[in-house]
Amino acid sequence: MDQNDHHLGGFVSLKLSLMMFLQFFLWGAWYVTMGPFMANLGMTPKTIGTAYTVGPIAAIASPFFLGLIADRFFATERILGILHLVGGIILCAAPLVAEQSSSFFIGVLLLHMLCYMPTLGLTNSLALHNMTNAEKQFPLIRVFGTIGWIVANVMISSLLFDKSPNMFYIAGGAGILLGFYSFFLPHTPPPAKGKAFSAKDAIGLEALSLLKDRSFAIFAICSFLICIPLAAYYSFAGQFVGDMGIERIALTMSTGQMSEILFMVVMPLFFARFGVKWMLAIGMLAWVARYGLFAGAADDQIKWMVLGGILLHGICYDFFFVTGQIYTDQVSGTKIRGQAQGFLVLITQGLGMLIGAQLSGMLVAKYTTTIDEVSTIDWQQVWIYPAAFALLILILFVTFFKDPASKTTANDPETQ
Repeated sequence: MDQNDHHLGGFVSLKLSLMMFLQFFLWGAWYVTMGPFMANLGMTPKTIGTAYTVGPIAAIASPFFLGLIADRFFATERILGILHLVGGIILCAAPLVAEQSSSFFIGVLLLHMLCYMPTLGLTNSLALHNMTNAEKQFPLIRVFGTIGWIVANVMISSLLFDKSPNMFYIAGGAGILLGFYSFFLPHTPPPAKGKAFSAKDAIGLEALSLLKDRSFAIFAICSFLICIPLAAYYSFAGQFVGDMGIERIALTMSTGQMSEILFMVVMPLFFARFGVKWMLAIGMLAWVARYGLFAGAADDQIKWMVLGGILLHGICYDFFFVTGQIYTDQVSGTKIRGQAQGFLVLITQGLGMLIGAQLSGMLVAKYTTTIDEVSTIDWQQVWIYPAAFALLILILFVTFFKDPASKTTANDPETQ
């Protein structure tokens, strides 16, 4: 093999990087500030919580769409283009119905997310298909997605669109642009053409065999449970930041993604030092600390504590979610590796976040008082509950999980 075959072509690399940039620019342009937008229209906390359940619902449905249709009958770049064109148009319609009916607004968001969620898997599979050395090349391509999210947040705040319907037009426009652009991406044939569809495979049910391992069972249970309090951040942190007197909400929230890039770079050093168990534990502890800082900041609007909680995002996300993906990869073996990752997404980003978004909406509603049509939220009480819940799960995890120090894929007979 020629030495150049080990390297991704510069033009292909550029095209894939731009794809990732637009993929997450689109999501970041509206998702962070949707809560403040809805609150500004007078929608209730329960309604906001419901709006943030559409993503998890779509995440649960996505594997079936990918397995039944996208992976079997269409070239990846074509289905990606169609989904983004349709999803972008739908998202542009969201603010048009928001003032008329919150139910219609949430319905439109659900339609958009049903189009968007499958594209997360499609962009990954398209990128990986066109790489020669995925372990080295994929992180360098994927980081442009995080950069796209940050740029979207900075743009929304710079244009003062943090509570404006214009955020949806920018996001929808980016989706339409990505839709057209997708047709010019490298041709990627359907990866599962000719294979029979299996619902069991789509949602990773064969990965349930891993639950026979007590440590993996504890990991799976704790991963599911921890995502319930985690959902409060994704649903209400933007509104909380605004209530703390910070005007540029999206820009402030984007510092979390900036720290995510930093901790992703240094993560291998921490992994070698602490191992799986304590990396996961530190990630969980960071969520407890984040909510503790938010609760402490609430009454006196202490901005450095708010910012500190946001900056913990790098540890919260990388140490917990990324380490969890690595651990799952280690214990699953090659035969059910993909299903195991699908199962992890189902119980965390799907079921855990779905329940958490609903409960966080009810929690914020409980601590909201309205006088003369002016609503005030007791944020200190709101953040104490997820902090306590996350702490209990951390204690459960540390007590019962054993670090698989000697368990690696080298011992997996499937890899021999």
